[in-house]
Amino acid sequence: MADKDPLVVFTPSGKRGRFPVGTPVLSAARQLGVDLDSVCGGRGICSKCQIVPAYGDFSKHGVTVAKDALSEWNAVEQRYDEKRGLKPGRRLGCQATVQRDVVIDVPPESQVHRQVVRKAASARVIEMDPATRLFYVEVDEPDMHEPTGDLERVARALRQQWDISGIEAAFPVLAGLQKTLRKGAWKITVALHKPHEDAVPRLVAAWPGLHESGLFGLAIDLGSTTIAAHLTDLDTGQVVASAGVMNPQIRFGEDLMSRVSYAMMNPGGDAEMTRVVREALDTLTVEIAAEAGVDPALILEAVFVCNPVMHHLLLGIDPVELGQAPFALATSGALSLSAVEMGLGALSGSARIYVLPCIAGHVGADAAAVALSEQPGKSDDLVLVVDVGTNAEILLGDRSRVLACSSPTGPAFEGAQISSGQRAAPGAIEAIRIDPETKEPRFRVIGCDLWSDEDGFAEATAQTGITGICGSGIIEAVAEMRIAGLMDPSGLIGSAEQTGTDRCVAEGRTHAYLVHDGTDEGGPRITVTQGDIRAIQLAKSALYAGARLLMDERGVEKVDRVVLAGAFGAHISPLHAMVLGMIPDVPLEQVTSAGNAAGTGARIALCNVAARREIERMVREITKVETAIEPRFQEHFVAANAIPHATDTFPELSKLVVLPKVAFGAGGDGDGGGGGRRRRRRG
Repeated sequence: MADKDPLVVFTPSGKRGRFPVGTPVLSAARQLGVDLDSVCGGRGICSKCQIVPAYGDFSKHGVTVAKDALSEWNAVEQRYDEKRGLKPGRRLGCQATVQRDVVIDVPPESQVHRQVVRKAASARVIEMDPATRLFYVEVDEPDMHEPTGDLERVARALRQQWDISGIEAAFPVLAGLQKTLRKGAWKITVALHKPHEDAVPRLVAAWPGLHESGLFGLAIDLGSTTIAAHLTDLDTGQVVASAGVMNPQIRFGEDLMSRVSYAMMNPGGDAEMTRVVREALDTLTVEIAAEAGVDPALILEAVFVCNPVMHHLLLGIDPVELGQAPFALATSGALSLSAVEMGLGALSGSARIYVLPCIAGHVGADAAAVALSEQPGKSDDLVLVVDVGTNAEILLGDRSRVLACSSPTGPAFEGAQISSGQRAAPGAIEAIRIDPETKEPRFRVIGCDLWSDEDGFAEATAQTGITGICGSGIIEAVAEMRIAGLMDPSGLIGSAEQTGTDRCVAEGRTHAYLVHDGTDEGGPRITVTQGDIRAIQLAKSALYAGARLLMDERGVEKVDRVVLAGAFGAHISPLHAMVLGMIPDVPLEQVTSAGNAAGTGARIALCNVAARREIERMVREITKVETAIEPRFQEHFVAANAIPHATDTFPELSKLVVLPKVAFGAGGDGDGGGGGRRRRRRG
C-alpha cells in the first residue's frame, strides 16, 4: 500500500492503516484485525457490519475527514434501510468503500467480541432517604358549592393525611391528573420529589388506586470510555440491574482533550457529541429497564457523576474553556433538572435529574462521588484514593485535610494505543505470568478461569478465541517482563541474545515479546512491543506524578494506604501496579480495591438526600492541585518513566520482588539471564 493511499483509523481500537481507494471498510477492518462482525460474506444482508464514519478535523489522529471520505450511499444500503432501518449516520461496512482519509467508529453491537463493561454495583449499606417517595391519598370529590381544582384537592389530601404542605406539579403530571383521579375513584398514589429539606415537594407522577409496582432511579457513571448504570429500587436501595455501554464519543477522541480539540476545530462539534451521548443514555435506559422487567415510566430519578468535560457535554455546554487555563467550568455546583431539560427521551418528562458538583475544572463530579463513597476526610490514616481511567482522579487525605487532582493517563490502561490491545471482552488476555527462568508466558483470558498451561484451556477458549490483550493484561505483561529480566528499568526490551529467549523478536530497531501466536489457527499474533511499553510508561508516569504532587502539598514522602477505585482499578493486580511504579510504595496489604467507587457514590446520592448535602459541603473543603500548571509535575513525570522509578527506592516492593539488574541500551551489559529470583508464590 502506497503512502499516498487514504488513511483509515478505526475507533475504539485505535487501529489504523492505509488502503487503496475503493477498498470496502469491512475488508480494511479484517486486514487490520479490527473487531467488526459480518456473517453474510459482505452481501449486505446481515447488517452486522454497521459502522459510523466521523467527519471533521481530528488532531488526535492527524487527519481531516471530508464528507466524501466514503463512497456514496448505494442501492444495497437503501434497500436494507427501507426494510429494516439503519440508525442515522450509519453505513454498512461491506458496502461503503474508502475514498479519502477517514475515521470510522465500530459501535458495540457491530463487534464480534462485545465489550465487557465491568462496573458491577459494589455491596454497600446505604441509609434510605430518597428524594422521591410514594404517597397514597384519598381525595375529596369535586363539589360545585366548593369550587377547587383537582390539584388543589390533592394538595389538601396530602396536607391532611401526610402533613405535607405546599406542593407543585410537573406539567405532564398535571395534564393527566383528572383522568388518573377518576380512574382511581378519587384514590391515587402520587410520587413526590423533594431534593432537600426546604424544597417545595414536586408532584412527578400519579397512579390510580394503590400503586404497588415500585419506584426506581438510575445511578449513572458517565465516563469518557464507558457509561455504567445501576437501576435501583428507591424503596429498598436494591440494585435490580446493572448495565454498561461504550461511550460513543470515543470516535471524536479517546481522551478528553481530543474531544475538546474536536469541539474547537469543528463548528457544532460539541452539539454533535452531546447528541450521541444522550442517545446512548436513552438506549441504555431502555435496555436496563427491559433487563429488570421494569416499565421505564417508573424510573423517576437519575443521578449523574462524570468528569468536567463529560459534565459539560452531557448538559449541552461547549467544553472549550476546559481546554485552556484557567480551566473555567460553566458551573461547579450541583444541578437539579428535569429529563426534558436534559433531552433524555427514554425517561418520563417529569423525571428529575441530579448532577453531583464538580471539584474544579479538571476534577469533576466523578471525583466528588469517589470522595462520597470512600470518605478520605474521615480516615484516621493518610489514604491515597486513585480512580484509574482515561483521566485519573486522585484524592489524598485524612481527617485534617483532603487534596485532589486529575492526571491525564490516556487510554493505554484500557487496552487502547496498544498494538495487540483491545477493550475488556471475552477472549482478551487479562492476566499473565512469565517464568523468570524459561521466559515462557502463561495467561488467562476473559471468559475462562483456566490458565493457558492447564488442561482444557484450548477447548474452553475455542469459541471466543484468544483475541488480544486488555488493560489489566498489558499492565501485568509489562510488569512481568521487568520481573523476568526481559526489559530493563528504562523500559527497553532486550534482544533474543540478551534475554536468552527467542520470544524476544526484532521489530525494526527495537524488539517485542511474543505472548501468543495464533496465526496457524487463523488467530492473531499477540506481542508486547516497544511502543506498547512506552504507552504504559507515559500513562503510569502521569498517574504517579499526580500522586507525588499531592504528597508534596502535604509535605510527606509516603502514604499509609492506597485505594484503587474504578472498574479498571478493581481488576489491577496491586503487586504488578507497584512493580510498574503506578502507585507509591506501601505494604502490599495496604493496597485495596474499592470497585466502581464513583458509581457507588452516585447510588449513595440517589438513595439519600442528606448525602447530597454532604458532598456539596465536602467539595467546598477539598483543596484542588492543578497538575497542568505545577512546575514539579514534569520533574515527577520524568523520574517516574523508569520502572518502577528512577529515584524512589520502593523498599516495601523489594521485600516481595527482586528486580533483575539488566540494561539493554548503549553501554549496557545486556545480562538478562534471569537476574534475581522472585520471592513470591506464582499463580
